[in-house]
Amino acid sequence: MKNNLIGEIQTGLEATRTNLLHWVETTPEDKRQICLGTGDEICVEEHLHVIDESLEKIKEGTFGICKVCHEAVESQLLQMDYTTAVCLGHFSDEQLRQLENELELSQVIQRGLLPREVPSIAGMNIAAFSRPAQIVGGDYFDFVDFKDGTHGFVMADVSGHGVSAGMFMSSLQTAFHTLIPDADSPISVLERINRLYIHNINFTTFVTTFLGKYDPQTRTLSYANAGHNSAYLYRVSTNEETWLRPTGPAIGLMERFIIYTEDVVMEPGDTLLLYTDGITEASNHQGVLWGEDRLADIIRQNVELSAEQMIQKIMKALKEHTGGIPLADDVTLVISKFA
Repeated sequence: MKNNLIGEIQTGLEATRTNLLHWVETTPEDKRQICLGTGDEICVEEHLHVIDESLEKIKEGTFGICKVCHEAVESQLLQMDYTTAVCLGHFSDEQLRQLENELELSQVIQRGLLPREVPSIAGMNIAAFSRPAQIVGGDYFDFVDFKDGTHGFVMADVSGHGVSAGMFMSSLQTAFHTLIPDADSPISVLERINRLYIHNINFTTFVTTFLGKYDPQTRTLSYANAGHNSAYLYRVSTNEETWLRPTGPAIGLMERFIIYTEDVVMEPGDTLLLYTDGITEASNHQGVLWGEDRLADIIRQNVELSAEQMIQKIMKALKEHTGGIPLADDVTLVISKFA
């Protein structure tokens, strides 16, 4: 195996390890728990243990050696999954078919960005806004239909921002556009994306994701929240508010990716807000964060407005709160009103 590939893998693993440790040590407990979803920090330690084992094998000179024939594992396999311990010649027919599918998807993802637009869905008024903190952002929102024709809503936020985060989001967008049209549920999409990225040497961070599936016929929203900020649902008919909390961990954060879906029936007059933490964590000159409550207040107090007008209200209030301080993180909002 070429030394430059081993060096590339080692660099990627060390970057991943540093990023994870920095996140654990510097992120407030409440935000860590959001990203962890239903898991705990022991699961992150398991992921770090896998990374450390691979780094130790590189140090010992045993990394990438097939445990069956003791020959070098193919480079393309290690680039997709650095934990691969069996070379191609020992794969079963089923494993070979799965590998072929994964390689094909990886190639599609590398081809880059696909266009996005706000969809026209009967009985819904949708508006979206996104502003990067830097020239290139790490926030992502999208609308992609599922296999059965139901409507998919994606909101994601890569840990970090700038050019590297933006490049990853371009790849992730293509993954969603490739997987959702062939999927029946949010879970199958998120599970496969996690498998694609968690051991990929070029993926050195993690990403939070909210993926919803809306059926206009039943008015049912099925969603999986992978460590993302809680979506906000306000029912004007009863003045009831609901926060759609995480149902699993962020993608790429831990070895055991266990996630489930929740269902909610949308009623006439309901407003659903998806957002990234760049807005709730925006601070003023005194360092006071804007927070979820201010965001929810604007929705509750302006239920008669259109989705676009609500976003304008939110951005105006955010600007007043920050007093013109440049945003430290990307800001993305998607508001859906149901008739």
